[in-house]
Amino acid sequence: MAQSTTHARGTTTGRAPSSEAAAPRETAPRTKKTPARVPLRHRLRRDRVLLLMVLPALLLLLVFNYVPLIGNVVAFQDYDPYIADNAFQAMTQSPWIGVEHFRHMVEDRLFWQAVRNTLAIFAIQLTLFFPLPIALALFVNSFVRPRVRAVAQAILYLPHFFSWVLVITVFQQMFGGAGLVAQVLRDHGHEGFDLMTDPGLFKFLVTFEMVWKDAGWGVIVFLAALAAVSPDLYEASAMDGANRWRRMWHIQLPALRPVVALLLVLQVGNALTVGFEQILLQRTAVGPTASEVLDTYVWNTGLDNGNFGYGAAIGIVKGVFGLLMVLGANKAAHLMGEQGVYKR
Repeated sequence: MAQSTTHARGTTTGRAPSSEAAAPRETAPRTKKTPARVPLRHRLRRDRVLLLMVLPALLLLLVFNYVPLIGNVVAFQDYDPYIADNAFQAMTQSPWIGVEHFRHMVEDRLFWQAVRNTLAIFAIQLTLFFPLPIALALFVNSFVRPRVRAVAQAILYLPHFFSWVLVITVFQQMFGGAGLVAQVLRDHGHEGFDLMTDPGLFKFLVTFEMVWKDAGWGVIVFLAALAAVSPDLYEASAMDGANRWRRMWHIQLPALRPVVALLLVLQVGNALTVGFEQILLQRTAVGPTASEVLDTYVWNTGLDNGNFGYGAAIGIVKGVFGLLMVLGANKAAHLMGEQGVYKR
């Protein structure tokens, strides 16, 4: 009687174990549901405000960067702009000569001299100019007072807004033959110098001018990257006994590494463009042997001498090699574990 009562209670309360209840239940494997693809017209309607905001930039990019690519056809022609009423008709009526301009480029001694000067200036700028904004950013970031940091940042960034005419004028007044430095040396019995007309120092001169003008822009970029570092990392490293140099080496420099990789890839992409206006303004002072770069050579050959097809051929070669250098530098950034310009 008691056993039956106990069995009845266990049945009603569900406490009595049974073989079916004790056995684990087999559940079917769950499958991931792929999100439904949104039709294009729905996405256009949803993002129409963002698309309207981007539209002016896309139009500028199309008009000034992609439409002019049609003119590259003159690199394969004996182009004469005066053969017709407008440039498009002249392209259709100019005789086709194939790769003759490119063959002449390989044999052109002045072209290879411009290539050597361009690469030499790029190497000097990469060695002297690129690391300087990083060092200045670390130095400015070490200031404790925000007001002092803001004043130093404004002073460094101010020359970025100066034109190259003004920058070269300032250097002429300082380092020219009648400049301040030469006059001070003469007043003290020393022989003066003229840095602005010295062909041997021209490549270093244009690098120092670029440092004075554009180093502040790089400081802004690197300071923005340092501002994203959590203060907890500095506090934890200070509690572990790390001094200022250790914090810079183990916290600040790793925080700058992605930005450094990105800017280095972009800098390599501009290796064949080392400052057209800056060098053109100083070309007559030192002569074309020391100052002729690819951009000025294209200007003198294509526009001044009217050889538009040859200038276009040099521009095509420069663009292709610039693209290959960007892809190579970006691949190197991927091998170092950085994102670069685009992801893998």
